[in-house]
Amino acid sequence: MNIKIANFAKITPMDATELKVHLIEVQEGNRIWDDENKVLLVRSMIEHIGSTDSELRDNLIYNLFCQLILEKNQLDHKLLYDILEWCVSKTLFVGIGENGTDSVFTRSFTLLLIALILYRDNADNFLGDSMIFKTKDALIEYMILEKDLRGYVPEKGWAHSIAHAADAIDELVKNPNLARSSYHELVEVLWKTMFVSTSVYIHDEDERIIVPLLAMVSNGLNPDILQSFIQGIPAALRLQKEQLSEENYWFLYANSKTFLKSLYREMNSHSDLHLFVQSIDDCLRKM
Repeated sequence: MNIKIANFAKITPMDATELKVHLIEVQEGNRIWDDENKVLLVRSMIEHIGSTDSELRDNLIYNLFCQLILEKNQLDHKLLYDILEWCVSKTLFVGIGENGTDSVFTRSFTLLLIALILYRDNADNFLGDSMIFKTKDALIEYMILEKDLRGYVPEKGWAHSIAHAADAIDELVKNPNLARSSYHELVEVLWKTMFVSTSVYIHDEDERIIVPLLAMVSNGLNPDILQSFIQGIPAALRLQKEQLSEENYWFLYANSKTFLKSLYREMNSHSDLHLFVQSIDDCLRKM
């Protein structure tokens, strides 16, 4: 079954109320997953993936995607391919550039769905080089364009777009079809996302960003690339201090210091990363 984007778009999804009732019945065991209508159900789940109803978004849609893709493996490879293509072409960029609006939930939970599909591909190898390349480009573009860096949003739950993006990139860098030549641009976009001056990260975004960085180091990232980023921080901070307002400079400083301390702690637990540990220590002393 290959739905293609044009045909996928023609499917009229259930409304949120109908979908919620349906998924609750599935969750409670009063209704079985309907293979005959799975494309409609999946289309409906994607349509409401960014619902501000956290029960529908987190407990029902995301949890069911986890079960279908990770545990039960009930979505065939062709459908997963089509879902990923829809995600990286459509839902990942819904409202991109907005800040403080509800569209962030659609983008953020699309990232989690992308991560699930990449996880399945890492086990089954069905996406192919071109889709992995397309996904890599989409994730990089997304991280460049994303402006809404909120973590927990009162009354609506977790947005956490940057942490979710890091999760998706972590699955991407584990993929055997991703060329190591892509690592440099992934490191660069992760690095730039961490060193921002518009707000202070307070929901462990630094720890999530570190995970794909360490994965790339383990997979053969040229150490000089990461070293150059680390060693360039003190000079970059001095330059930014001249250009930013007092408040925004200290936002940047706080994000930089928190990230470096977390990176130091993680790398210090690996004996083969001593060179990075020394560089981070030197960097922190110069800040």
